[in-house]
Amino acid sequence: MAKELTAQIKLQCPGGQATPAPPVGPALGQHGVNIGEFIQKFNAATADAQGMTIPVVISVYKDRSFDFVTKSPPAAVLLKKAAGIAKGVGAHVEEGFVGKVTKAQVREISELKIKDLNAASLDAADRIIEGTAKACGIEVVD
Repeated sequence: MAKELTAQIKLQCPGGQATPAPPVGPALGQHGVNIGEFIQKFNAATADAQGMTIPVVISVYKDRSFDFVTKSPPAAVLLKKAAGIAKGVGAHVEEGFVGKVTKAQVREISELKIKDLNAASLDAADRIIEGTAKACGIEVVD
């Protein structure tokens, strides 16, 4: 018999470094989930992505058990890492570009994110990633 789903929690946690501190502890605690167990399983599953922001969707069931699905890191995080910058431009893109990425780097990011994007092809995924780069103030060069 299938378990009855009571909640779905969406969080972004540092890969391999999740702690009971906010946002993890309060979000899971209010649903009665064993926080220590989640942290142990999440850190083991994301040990290869140390420090990278990893989105996770946690399904909580009526008996307070849970399972989770990790997603690929946000495109902006991957673009900033590829460009070698700490942060994007913020609200005023007109101020100019703060970094550069090549089309090959955009393709690598697209290949990593294709399963999480709403794109029919890899070329469409490239355009989505290029749009994110522009919004972050990162120039895409050949």
